[in-house]
Amino acid sequence: MIYEIHALALHEHCDGARFGRFEKAVEFYEHTLGLQKKYRFADYAGFDCGGVEIGIKTWGENEPPRAGEPCLNFLVDDVQEMYKSLRNNGVNFINPPKHTRWGGKIALFSDPDGNLIQLTEIDWDKYFNTCAMGG
Repeated sequence: MIYEIHALALHEHCDGARFGRFEKAVEFYEHTLGLQKKYRFADYAGFDCGGVEIGIKTWGENEPPRAGEPCLNFLVDDVQEMYKSLRNNGVNFINPPKHTRWGGKIALFSDPDGNLIQLTEIDWDKYFNTCAMGG
């Protein structure tokens, strides 16, 4: 289970991630990723992610997002385990789990609207050592 949101990068004029296919996005975040839906309106749904809310909103009249935006980055205990679980749940990954030079292990996939989602596992000792060395 995803338990904590590590970072949320959004289109520069957004107050929440925005989606063109609202119904499909709500279903994906609630049923495929297993996030608890807190409430829902005609054009917005809020999900709890370890005490942090993720907002799903339709684009309406706004311009489409730039390439790579928005991107959700979920911090998880075990990327490999989450990767297997989500693949079994029908998620197609863009990049399978791989190690980073800064002590992370990451995997990348997208939601039904093509918004990027990254799973991140961090070896904190290696991360802090790498940061201390300027890398």
